[in-house]
Amino acid sequence: AEARSMESLEKQLICPICLEMFSKPVVILPCQHNLCRKCANDVFQASNPLWQSRGSSAVPSGGRFRCPSCRHEVVLDRHGVYGLQRNLLVENIIDIYKQESARPLHAKAEQHLMCEEHEDERINIYCLRCEAPTCSLCKVFGAHKDCEVAPLPAVYQRQKSELSDGIAMLVAGNDRIQAIITQMEEICHTIEENGRRQKQHLGLRFDALYGILEERKKELLQSIAAEQEAKLQRVRGLIRQYGDHLEASSKLVESAIQAMEEPQMALYLQLDPAAPGVSLPCRITDMSKASMSSRPEPGYENMDHFSINVDYVAEMLRTIEFQTGA
Repeated sequence: AEARSMESLEKQLICPICLEMFSKPVVILPCQHNLCRKCANDVFQASNPLWQSRGSSAVPSGGRFRCPSCRHEVVLDRHGVYGLQRNLLVENIIDIYKQESARPLHAKAEQHLMCEEHEDERINIYCLRCEAPTCSLCKVFGAHKDCEVAPLPAVYQRQKSELSDGIAMLVAGNDRIQAIITQMEEICHTIEENGRRQKQHLGLRFDALYGILEERKKELLQSIAAEQEAKLQRVRGLIRQYGDHLEASSKLVESAIQAMEEPQMALYLQLDPAAPGVSLPCRITDMSKASMSSRPEPGYENMDHFSINVDYVAEMLRTIEFQTGA
């Protein structure tokens, strides 16, 4: 149980960059995650290649990078990583742990790693050709006797260093990719906003065209209605005039028929009381001679002169296009 507790504690004291136990000084990020100061500086320098170092004569400016554990953006002041607060509690825990455990990290796992071919031999060298850890007997007598080897700790430290550098590069690359994604998301938002605004402007322009068409349509309809009313008034006036003449003529015909039925000559020859001084035959003659030649000229009812040709306007509307180079 004690061993498991120590292993659990070890995991909490591992730096996510170098994968080793935190080395002093330990800095605490705003997101409460910890890094070795050297690892934090490596990540910061990779994300801010143009940032001036502390030893530069120029006044340095702040920079930013993302926490490798949670991707939270860490914004630094002009002091860079050296402006981050040290985590003294973690440093004290590391000191206590090292005092209680007189072995490096992962030592228990390494002391039990034995060679499969030579069970009594520990794996202590690394075959560079086969890229595999092995023991000294395998180098002298075994499968790796013709291979070039190197001390296991040296290869271990070199690969861990390369891995740490690779992690820093990936973290820096991820930060740059995230910045590009953020920029492109802002571009998408701007495109949507510009598209919405241009759609609104286009709608207003076409609404103005609709208004002009409606206004012109109203004016032309009023012109047709005015001439229609004038012609109707004239023709209806003539209808009333002819109607009055027809009514008077009908009454005169009726009077003439009644006179024709009078058997007494004296009564027949008497003057018509309806028209004193004018005999009935004279009235009939005057009525028949009355001029009724006033009538609409041929084609008076035609309204075709109000026809319009909108083909060229329709063709022009179809050619409406966005301005270029505006």
